[in-house]
Parts: sequence; C-alpha cells; structure tokens
Amino acid sequence: MAIIALGENTIHTSGELPQVNTKAPNFELVKTDLSTVQLTDFAGSRLVLNIFPSIDTGTCATSVRKFNEKASGLDNTKVLCISRDLPFAQNRFCGAEGLENVINLSDFKTGQFGKDYGLEMTDGKLAGLHSRVVIVINEQGTVTYTEQVANIAQEPDYDRALAAL
Repeated sequence: MAIIALGENTIHTSGELPQVNTKAPNFELVKTDLSTVQLTDFAGSRLVLNIFPSIDTGTCATSVRKFNEKASGLDNTKVLCISRDLPFAQNRFCGAEGLENVINLSDFKTGQFGKDYGLEMTDGKLAGLHSRVVIVINEQGTVTYTEQVANIAQEPDYDRALAAL
C-alpha cells in the first residue's frame, strides 16, 4: 500500500504499483463509445497510462492536455487516460478541448483496474477513485516506468515518463 496525500490529508492506496521489468497485468476498460478494450488489444505498441481521479479536476485535465501534446507525436506510442469517470464525461471533455491524440478509458463498472494495479484510494474524500499514477509499458507488455504522485494535486513528471519510452 502506498501513502499519498490530498493537501495535508493522508490517503492510502489498495496496494503497490506493478514492478518495473514485470509484465503489466491485463485489464478490461470501457472506451468512450461504450465498447470494451483490454491491454492485449494494444500489443506491439508502447503505452503511457495516465491514471487520475477525475477528468473534471484541474490537475487531471492538465495531465490529459499535456500528454496529448507531448506524447502524441511519438512513434508507436499510445497514451491511455484512465479514470473512473463515466465515458460520457471523458468524451465531452476531449471533444470540448479538441484532444484527439489520447485514448480515454473508464474503470467505472467494477474498479477492478484500480485494484489490480494497486492504485485505488481506500480512504479519504476520494476513496474508491484512482490515485494519480503514470505507468509506461513497452511493446512486449513489460512495465518500464511507474510514478505514484505523492500529492494528488501535483502533476506527474512528464519528462521522466516519456524518457522511459
């Protein structure tokens, strides 16, 4: 379990992030068109998993915008923006912002992704939502980088994540 913060309040997560140099756990998430997708559907691509509590908060929205800008031009790389938001909210946000270079995925049905990846917040005001995390996965499905952001209100280290590609 990780210990993170929201402001000055301590929050715990459900477990530990996947270890670097291990296979990323498979997942099933919901796309904005309500179809489902699994990690295996992205086989052969490099992935940046930008995981956050809600698209409707300032820092979360900023991370989606920045990853859209920074990683969208990289070869064989997909940015997956993952939260427990409803797919409709994710679609509305990206449509209003004109963001077309990220793939929004929702864990709204079961929250199983957050549990399997050890990043679900288990207490505090945001309990049940995902903590702010970045995970990079290579073409072989191996985790090459993880960052559990210490304070939810802070942005991730974009440059370190992209350097892990």
